[in-house]
Amino acid sequence: MTEDLDVVVLTRDLPESGLSKGDVGTVVHRYEGGTGYEVEFVTGEGGTVAVLTLSPDDIRPVEGREILHVRKLASA
Repeated sequence: MTEDLDVVVLTRDLPESGLSKGDVGTVVHRYEGGTGYEVEFVTGEGGTVAVLTLSPDDIRPVEGREILHVRKLASA
């Protein structure tokens, strides 16, 4: 079960938030029973891009044999 402070991967594009499938975030709050999660996505320098309420289907745990990747954010 996903818990607070777990690192997770976005499973779909969220263009309205500037996020893409595969972006990595941190769970900052888990709603009772795991019905939803507050997930923070940050830049490499630690600036917050978005804090979103997401469903369990929107995220997945990072798997052991995955490598992280960076990308530039689109201009606002």
